[in-house]
Amino acid sequence: MEADPRAPELTTHDFVAMLNASRTCVLVHDGATKNILWANPAACEMLEWSVTELRPLKANHMSSSAQQYDRVIGRAWLQEAVDKGVSRIEWHYRTKSGRVIPTDAVATRVELAQGPAVMVQFRDIEREQEIERELRLTTSWVDALARQTSAVALMLDGSGELRFATDSAVALFGATPDEPLGRLTDYAGLRLDDRPATWDEVRERAAPATQVRLEIQGRVWLEGSVERLREPGGDAFLLLLHDVSERIRGEVQRERELHRENYLARYTAMGDMAMAIAHELSQPLAAAGNFLAGVRSRTLDAAPVVYGIDSAVRQIERASQIVSSVRAFVGHLEHVEQVADLNEIVEECLYFVRLRAEPASIEVTFERSAEAVPVRCERVLTGQVVLNLCFNAIEEMAQCPQQRRSLVLTTRRDGETGVVTVDDRGRGFPRNPFDESFTAKERGSGIGLALSHRIITRQHGTIWAEHRAGGGSRFGFALPATGPG
Repeated sequence: MEADPRAPELTTHDFVAMLNASRTCVLVHDGATKNILWANPAACEMLEWSVTELRPLKANHMSSSAQQYDRVIGRAWLQEAVDKGVSRIEWHYRTKSGRVIPTDAVATRVELAQGPAVMVQFRDIEREQEIERELRLTTSWVDALARQTSAVALMLDGSGELRFATDSAVALFGATPDEPLGRLTDYAGLRLDDRPATWDEVRERAAPATQVRLEIQGRVWLEGSVERLREPGGDAFLLLLHDVSERIRGEVQRERELHRENYLARYTAMGDMAMAIAHELSQPLAAAGNFLAGVRSRTLDAAPVVYGIDSAVRQIERASQIVSSVRAFVGHLEHVEQVADLNEIVEECLYFVRLRAEPASIEVTFERSAEAVPVRCERVLTGQVVLNLCFNAIEEMAQCPQQRRSLVLTTRRDGETGVVTVDDRGRGFPRNPFDESFTAKERGSGIGLALSHRIITRQHGTIWAEHRAGGGSRFGFALPATGPG
């Protein structure tokens, strides 16, 4: 051995001292015979042999008796280092006391003064293998938990990015397995104290933990805790949640039932008021009609007066009919067995619709069915539904730009039903308006849609609201048709 000229202060004995002091085990084999020539103190300590005892030993004397550590395999591994310069293997040495030690061994060809040799450097990896086995076992447990449990577990970083999710969570999110998930808020809405919240608010509240609720597409609700985990590279957040959808739906249903009970109480009171009003108005209206009839009989030659009186009479008759219909409706009388053409009902309403639409510069179009659409209904109340739907659409579009102020009414026969639709180009609606007994309008009683729903369903029909593809809303109802389809 010669000292490196680039480090003249180090002598040959210094390199020997360093090799002897190394905690990496070193064995030197002859390149041709594979006999052991030398071992450093670390190797002797691990194998429990002195250098003198090691020199005559062969592979079968100091290796595991398992087949993969046969002497032939050991010589082949050393020869590979001679031929290629280096070779690596996991080799199980056996100590003097019989203990088998797994090692990571690297054989390197070195040129000694007497010829080529193989220097084997190895280290005990028994503890590393134990840790690896424990990690594999833990990983298998975590994997089983992630795949089998019905609970939802999520791991997020500080920005709200999902780093881990159980299979149950991936399925609820509708995400693609084995692909990056992205942000939690891409899949679910967050709520704190039963109010919408952002991820930043949830993160700040998690000090170290807080309760949170997730709402997934309005169909699944999860509830549980979010806990902050302090990590050197940045805090992580663990969410442990369970499905509370049934409970939430029950609460919503109970709240809706309570709301409907309040509505029915109000509705009953309004019915009593309507009955009283109808009773009080019926006699004055009848008397006014009689007076006008008497005046008309005495003004035969005054055509303009006659026209005006006849028009007033028609309006009084219509008011009387409305009062009678209201009395029958709120009094829960039997249905009137009446057949009416939806085309005629809508045309009767167009005057009032256009009268309401004109101040807001709303264009009203009626796409009338080419054929009659006879349905079994109460004519006046069905017309009131048409007016309610149109008036709501007009109020909505009055808040929109001029180019979007267009109202389209259509009638058609659809199989066994007659259908009326009212299309607007307004802002749409955030939720089904027929799920609520009263609307959120600032003016009026807000029961127009609730009464419309009651009128149509009482006549064995259906009423609905839907979003239009081009923007705006479509409200419509269908009633049982009569005659051949």
